[in-house]
Amino acid sequence: MRLPLLSGLLGSVASAAASQVTIYGVFGSTTTAATQSGTDALPSTTSYFTIDSPATYTGLAAYNPVYLVPPAIPNPPPANQFTISLPNGAANMNGLSIPQAPTFFGFSIEMSVATQLIGTNSSRLNVPFLNLMSLYIEKAGSVHVRVGGNTQDTAFMVDSFPDGRIMEKDKEDASNPTSTPVLAFTPDLLYMLGNVSSLINCHWYLGVPFNDTSNWRLEIAELAEAVLGDRLLGFQAGNEPDLYGSHGHRPTNYSEWDYFGEFSLLTQAYGSDTKITNKKSLIAPSTAGHNWPVDLDYNSRPFGPEPVWDTGFVQAYDQFLSALAVERYPDQNCGVIWPDPNDPPKNLIDVFPEYLTHQTSLDTIGPYLNSTMLAQGWGKPFLMFETNTASCGGFMGISDSFAAALFGVDWAMQLANGNFTGALFHAGGQNVAYNPFTAPPTNESAFHQWTIGPIFYSSLVVAEALGTSNTSRVKDLFPNNGDPHTPAYAVYENDQLARLVLINFLDDPSGANDYTATLNVGGQQFGEANAVPAQVKVKYLLAPSVSEKDNITWGGQTLGARFQVDGRWKGTEDVQTVQCNQGANTCDIKVPAPGVALVFVSDAAQQAAAAPQSIATFPTTVITKTANTVSVDPSVLATSNGDSGKARANRIGGTSQGGANAAAPARQPALVLTALSGALVGALGVLARALW
Repeated sequence: MRLPLLSGLLGSVASAAASQVTIYGVFGSTTTAATQSGTDALPSTTSYFTIDSPATYTGLAAYNPVYLVPPAIPNPPPANQFTISLPNGAANMNGLSIPQAPTFFGFSIEMSVATQLIGTNSSRLNVPFLNLMSLYIEKAGSVHVRVGGNTQDTAFMVDSFPDGRIMEKDKEDASNPTSTPVLAFTPDLLYMLGNVSSLINCHWYLGVPFNDTSNWRLEIAELAEAVLGDRLLGFQAGNEPDLYGSHGHRPTNYSEWDYFGEFSLLTQAYGSDTKITNKKSLIAPSTAGHNWPVDLDYNSRPFGPEPVWDTGFVQAYDQFLSALAVERYPDQNCGVIWPDPNDPPKNLIDVFPEYLTHQTSLDTIGPYLNSTMLAQGWGKPFLMFETNTASCGGFMGISDSFAAALFGVDWAMQLANGNFTGALFHAGGQNVAYNPFTAPPTNESAFHQWTIGPIFYSSLVVAEALGTSNTSRVKDLFPNNGDPHTPAYAVYENDQLARLVLINFLDDPSGANDYTATLNVGGQQFGEANAVPAQVKVKYLLAPSVSEKDNITWGGQTLGARFQVDGRWKGTEDVQTVQCNQGANTCDIKVPAPGVALVFVSDAAQQAAAAPQSIATFPTTVITKTANTVSVDPSVLATSNGDSGKARANRIGGTSQGGANAAAPARQPALVLTALSGALVGALGVLARALW
């Protein structure tokens, strides 16, 4: 059934002076109705109750009640039947991307909210976070997570805090336009990341502070290298330095040449620090784009990082650079947070269609295609180090809707197609709408669980689309005469067509705008034999509407509605089998409006799709309430570490005391897993020895 039209409409944008967006509902503003927790049954529809009068929402954006009416179907609508003809062999497909890793889609966590999402400290890890990462790891083998962002640039390490916390924020000194607090942290933050990696195959990006070029505080690099070992991916050096001038962190005329000079000072300190053994571990320049050169008119400045390349940056610092990076959101919502007559709050109804067209991904990646080509010549990975739907918190009703899940699949696949080597989707805390996952407010953790963002579902689709071989090459197909509402991608693995990603951005409850793509594989036109298999496997990402927030399913399963997520699937996985016509060399794949179909074509891909799930899930050892709790034998943890003993044999540490690969004693003597949500998400009471 469809989302009822009790959806929130954006009436009129409030004045720039008021700098608020007022949401008017068809029947008043809407709020999600409470549903019974603890069940695996999926609701047949989403229910709402209404408030009689319009309201301005001023609560935490991550849990906002804003629902938008879906955009109208284009007139005329795109064709709902079309053919996609593809060669079976990669040699006959022009324009394939470079080989992509299954870890392409990763996550960026703002450093200041690491203790909300990852754990309270090294002894208490958040079970939902471990479980969610395990879902991704089950399909990709490992996961890449960045802990950084604006807060890393001013962060500094201290030995301890009187209250025992591992992180403290000085919000009184939050002077920049993103209200970023100055952050102090203890070494236990790094031990916490190490303990996560002792349980699941998680690798980390971190950052060195970049606000005091006369006193480089490299303690985070020194200790992280020692603690994380080969689970450390690298250190960002400067977060969006092209915004330093406009944000008041440098003089307003701060330029790419100034950044070049400051990076030189960093490399001198980095090179002389004997506690840092891997000198080639810096990631830069991480520009936001459209801010340099400062001597050009604003509208003449490029979005790409060419101004940095023109300084000879890569050649000068090659021995220190492990990867190149940029940061980009396709839009921004800063007018709501920071009143500016020249940048009034945006009308959500006007913005909504931007996230339901392939053209947005094409327009956003365009300025970076020259840089991805240059990076290949320089032999450097090229990362989209931070991205999501919109900067400054995203758009309520859009960034947390199914539209964002569709956009996330298209944007990530487009980045892979454009020869980026990774993309990290950002999580910024409870005051933003675009999070992949959000913990409940602390004062609600006794009765609320986590909230999943639609972007997290995107990560699982992309991980399965790319497979685990590290040989997958992507091709944007522009089917249906290039209609932007029906994009598709082909994935070639081991030089053979393996999978297809088919997207339908339209929203139509009648089914009239569901489309059927007829697949041809091989054939005379490619100089190949007909190669359509006897059948294909298909897995669907679905929701009743592009406006939906809760009732989203991937392969028939959901993670649950807001405040109901423990990181484990609800429902039974449904991978459909579609019979093909080998005589006609055709296979018809239906894609609902809205939805994504992941089509498994090759024998190997179909076998992987049909394989039973083997997801490691984790229990909690902290009981904060006496109701609704269960426990089982502690030995469960022995088979819940995310990797087999064989797989971890050559890695840096283990969780079994006295084992051959066990590491030195931990700084904290025991690792405790906690759901921090009152109702336990697993079952167990276990103390596992920490990694370090």
